Amino acid sequence: MNNNPLSHLDSYDIMLASASPRRRELLAMLEVPFTIAPPLDIEESYPSDLPAVEVAPYLARLKSHAYSPQGNQMIITADTVVVAPDATVLGKPRDARDAAMMLRRLSGAPHDVVTGVAVATAERREVISCTTRVTFAPLSDSEIDFYIDRFKPFDKAGAYGIQEWIGAAAVASISGSYYNVMGLPIHRLYTLLRDNFAR
Repeated sequence: MNNNPLSHLDSYDIMLASASPRRRELLAMLEVPFTIAPPLDIEESYPSDLPAVEVAPYLARLKSHAYSPQGNQMIITADTVVVAPDATVLGKPRDARDAAMMLRRLSGAPHDVVTGVAVATAERREVISCTTRVTFAPLSDSEIDFYIDRFKPFDKAGAYGIQEWIGAAAVASISGSYYNVMGLPIHRLYTLLRDNFAR
């Protein structure tokens, strides 16, 4: 007998539309079967006047519409951005120089990590957003260079992964979901799936 609180999702063909290994690991924690959706070439752009906290859910919704689920498909899309202290949106760094610039902007100050998640079926689409406040201790140039050289965080918003060395060495405090900073607010997603997608 399947007594998983999400067993009502068994009738769906769940697909995660993300190349992020962190998101795959986090979604697997919910103990529901899923596959990885084939990648699509989606232009991840947003209006220049969009408030910073709305960028991630906007992009998650944009990706969701690109997949257009059919039949019993359920598509989960997500996007994470880091909002610097000056309200600038930081996505993934282009190279080591860009990564170093981002980390210097975050050094010694609080910033927000915002993840938007869209869950779409043929019948409905729900979008959630989660914000976590992270405060970095001051980082020296040598610490920044070590992290970039060792971990190459070029696939991570804001040029860092909290689960890596920098999370232990630089994160002075965190307010909100830790998993959200990794890329998926798994408690919020669990609640959404449990309460809004029963058939």
